[in-house]
Amino acid sequence: MPTAKPLVVPIFIPHQGCPHKCAFCDQSIITSERRALPHETQIRQQVETWLGYRGDRRSVELAFFGGNFLGLTPHETRTLLQITQQLILEKKIHSVRCSTRPDTIHEQSLDMASQFTLDTVEIGVQSMDDQVLLKANRGHTAQDTIRAAKLLDDYKINKGMQMMVGLPGDTPDKAIETARVIADLKPAFVRIYPLLVLKNSLVHHWYARGEYTPMALDDCVTLVAFLHEIFEDKKIPVIRMGLQTSDLLQDSDVMVAGPWHPAFGHLVFSRRMLNRAIEMLDQITDLKHGPTEKSTIILKVHPVTESQLRGDKNHNLKILRARYTKAEIEIAADPLVTPGRLVVNRPGRCSPQIPNL
Repeated sequence: MPTAKPLVVPIFIPHQGCPHKCAFCDQSIITSERRALPHETQIRQQVETWLGYRGDRRSVELAFFGGNFLGLTPHETRTLLQITQQLILEKKIHSVRCSTRPDTIHEQSLDMASQFTLDTVEIGVQSMDDQVLLKANRGHTAQDTIRAAKLLDDYKINKGMQMMVGLPGDTPDKAIETARVIADLKPAFVRIYPLLVLKNSLVHHWYARGEYTPMALDDCVTLVAFLHEIFEDKKIPVIRMGLQTSDLLQDSDVMVAGPWHPAFGHLVFSRRMLNRAIEMLDQITDLKHGPTEKSTIILKVHPVTESQLRGDKNHNLKILRARYTKAEIEIAADPLVTPGRLVVNRPGRCSPQIPNL
């Protein structure tokens, strides 16, 4: 199997296979699609379109998004997998991924799927708190997710997990516990989505009646930065934070409220950089109790992460300078620093550089 980062060809199956609509969901809006299951011609056209783009083609993955793939009828699932199997034989694609609910991952669905190539299953976990799941109309429990994860392991199918923050009844502590339980289940990767209030969803009606308040953007970034650290500590990649930019999500007729930002992931990485800088600078006692003259401190990062440390319009730098008034803080790009790492340098001081924690 090719090891290069795959080109992902998305095939949307909005609402298909879903037993009901979750309180937060209008999947047809999120995917910009309103149609039945795609037929073979449509799938082949999509594959050819994406293969026509520039880039590495050593690894091509076809991914079924936007619905509950293993919740389709056995005939529908088999038909779609037969199409993808033929594309694999033709070497048009190399792997197949799907998204699905945990309660539709069972031995019968996996027995059928295992007759074809299905490399990765993304589980829509959302929360590992049963009361939050109930409020969101998910129709499954946290135990269903644990059982589904074990089954995928038994069938040796790669698993990813999706969680959501800001659900009705959720709290930062509950979201943190969800992340920790997910990490213990050892997924290959994770996605973190903030809840957005979409027009005509049940959450929209609660919001309109004052019964639901979406997370503020800054609070959401702070929380997701903490969740990202939990997964990083367990060496679990977070492959997406926030929904992809689209014109629909910027349309107030579709997205009514919520912590959406076109560069949400960048905001999270920037917050993490700020947290690291504060943690490291707090170790320098003379910044708070030293002489009145200012000392110079240079925060060094790799050029590719300099913008994360600076923050939007140097927001992080302004925060650091306001916090540490006894220092003249500067930021410098240094290609010798490992990307994602942070080094504190104090020119003219005998003390060694302080490496990233």
